[in-house]
Amino acid sequence: MSQQSSRRRRSKFNLGAEQAEADKKLLRSAFYESDDYASIADKEDYHCFLVARTGSGKSAALQQLEADFSGHVVRINPEDLSLPYITNSRVMRFLDDLNVSLDPLFIALWKHVLLVELIRHRYNVDSQEAKVNIMATLREKIKKDPGKRAALDYLEEFQGRFWVETDLRIKEVTEKFEERIDQEAKGNVSLSGQAGASVGMTSGDTYSSEVRTELADRFQKIVNDQQMARLNKMIKVLDEDILASRHDFRYVIIDDLDRDWVDEKLLNSLIRCLLRAVLDLQRITNLKVVVALRTNIFEQLDFGHRSGGQEEKFRSLVLRMRWTSSELEELVSERIRVASAGSGSQMNSIYDILPRTHRARGDAFHYMLKRTLMRPRDIIAFLNEALASSHGDGALTWEDIKNSEEEYSHNRLLALRDEWKTNYPEIDRLFHLFKGVTLPITQSDFTYILENAITHPSFNSMGWLHELTAAVYSYSDSDGTWVDWYGPLVTLLYNIGFIGCLTGRRSDFRFAHEYPDFAERARSLESVTHFTIHPAFRAGLDTRTDNSWR
Repeated sequence: MSQQSSRRRRSKFNLGAEQAEADKKLLRSAFYESDDYASIADKEDYHCFLVARTGSGKSAALQQLEADFSGHVVRINPEDLSLPYITNSRVMRFLDDLNVSLDPLFIALWKHVLLVELIRHRYNVDSQEAKVNIMATLREKIKKDPGKRAALDYLEEFQGRFWVETDLRIKEVTEKFEERIDQEAKGNVSLSGQAGASVGMTSGDTYSSEVRTELADRFQKIVNDQQMARLNKMIKVLDEDILASRHDFRYVIIDDLDRDWVDEKLLNSLIRCLLRAVLDLQRITNLKVVVALRTNIFEQLDFGHRSGGQEEKFRSLVLRMRWTSSELEELVSERIRVASAGSGSQMNSIYDILPRTHRARGDAFHYMLKRTLMRPRDIIAFLNEALASSHGDGALTWEDIKNSEEEYSHNRLLALRDEWKTNYPEIDRLFHLFKGVTLPITQSDFTYILENAITHPSFNSMGWLHELTAAVYSYSDSDGTWVDWYGPLVTLLYNIGFIGCLTGRRSDFRFAHEYPDFAERARSLESVTHFTIHPAFRAGLDTRTDNSWR
């Protein structure tokens, strides 16, 4: 058999898709239950915000949760909520022009969605008849509590449409809100000169500051009164009468909040309000809501004054997914076991396909793992690339690993760009300033590279870059330090995993996946003497190593 045909045959063996949730068959058979997954599934564990980098296994974990607790998991898809309908509303645009905070409305909408989906799921409500029967049963249970009866009246206000698809219910709530705003506008002296006196006929910017303030105050009162009292009472009904026993326990999972499902201008506000709604639902004993968020989205949320000083509470409920080397070894070994089953040559460990320890390069798996950001997607991608380069003899050689490293590294650079381009457009142009550099890099040489970006006219379109380096122009030599001038940009490059830092007190470089808080402290950056590019990206940037270094 020719080498070419052998390579084709061998390339059919791999460890599955890099996105585990896209390879459902393998995910079901080879899912590795990490400590983080155990926390997600634990009904008593208080963490409800699952925050991790892309490729860390968030979506795979939630899919496994659905499989493990079939019939007790409610998945809410942001794409099904018709939120673009809200953001495109003439009323919403008008209120936004007036700087009216829409947070109370968004919190009410999230509570509305979560409560109704849980009721539908708990009682399998799929028709008007089923809805009538369930409502009658609930009314009988709570007939002695006036507050709970009022809460059920809220559900009845939406009649039949309340129990149809989620997007129609969202539109129903929004339409009722718009009607209230329009009614207020029709009786408002400041708007009476407008034809029809309808909100949104003109921009809020057309009014004087005095009129804008008056209108904002009037409309803010309506926004603030979004059935919150009855919604909160419904939470009590859910806790005491609907999910009353352990048998009724439900998980609610919300994923894919990073997709292009709503106007980016309101994305942060909508997600922040979702987290606030989830906080309120934590009082329900037999319920656990798990919201998955990419790290870059979570970190850009404005928790400050808009969250009523609750930032510390939000962060205390975060579970940050991180992987150890032993967990990643077990994960890929499990995939190899499942992928090789029935092939005639059963394999049970990653070391069944890796070459022996190399005198200079060391252990093969640790060599490959060192070139990842310690995420499942990275190591699976590297191994699949090496398998595709192999000659079909049933095992990888060091030559296979080295031959695949450049392509793998190039793809990791693209993945890093894609992960952060929403926050930092064109960030890959900054990466490529380090192409061909010799590692490690002294602080002075590193500064020179950064200044090439800061001062070059071709980088003027990168507004975020100039925001991070504004101190370079605002400080004089006498009233600033290197950390003042370059610290924010260095912190960014460190936090996303692109660079590592060496201090005078250590013999090895620190990277964000091992020391996530290192660059957040000014004194840490003050002690840095050298920088390096993370090994995952070196081959893609064709970097060199100073062999005389230490």
